[in-house]
Amino acid sequence: MKLSGGVEWALHCCFALTAATEPVPAVRLARLHDVSPSYLAKQLQELSRAGLVRSVQGKAGGYLLTRPAAEITVLDVVEAIEGPAGAFVCTEVRQRGPLAAPPESCTAPCGIARVMYDADRAWRQSLRQVTIADLARSVGADSTAQVRDWLATGRA
Repeated sequence: MKLSGGVEWALHCCFALTAATEPVPAVRLARLHDVSPSYLAKQLQELSRAGLVRSVQGKAGGYLLTRPAAEITVLDVVEAIEGPAGAFVCTEVRQRGPLAAPPESCTAPCGIARVMYDADRAWRQSLRQVTIADLARSVGADSTAQVRDWLATGRA
C-alpha cells in the first residue's frame, strides 16, 4: 500500500497544532514544513471536512484542532486524506480465465481476499490505537516546545 504524501503533511500539521496556543494560519504551517501553501491548504481542507481541524476567520485566524489531540487518531487523519475505503479491492479474479469459477460458487471471499481484508483491518486497528497526543509525546517535549516557540515567534 502506498499513501499519498498528504498523509504525512497532515500528520505533521496536526502535531504542530498540538503545540499551538492560538489559531495557526495555513501559510505559517506551510512555512514551518517548507511546503507549498496551496498544497498544504488542500490537506487542511480535507482535515477540516473530516472535522479534525477548524478554520478561524479574521486577522488572528488560522487552524485549530477541533478536539483534544488524545481524541484524534492517526487513522482519523489517514482517512481524512485518503478516504475510508480499504486498500484492497477484490475484482473476483477467480471468475476469469479458462478455469473460471461460476459466480454462484463465489458467495464468500476467497482465501486471498480474506488475507488482504484481515491485513487491512489489522493495519487500521494499529493506526486507530495511536493518537495525535501519542505522536506528540513520542516526538518529545523539547521538539514540541521548539514548534510552539517557532509558531509564536517565527524564529528557530
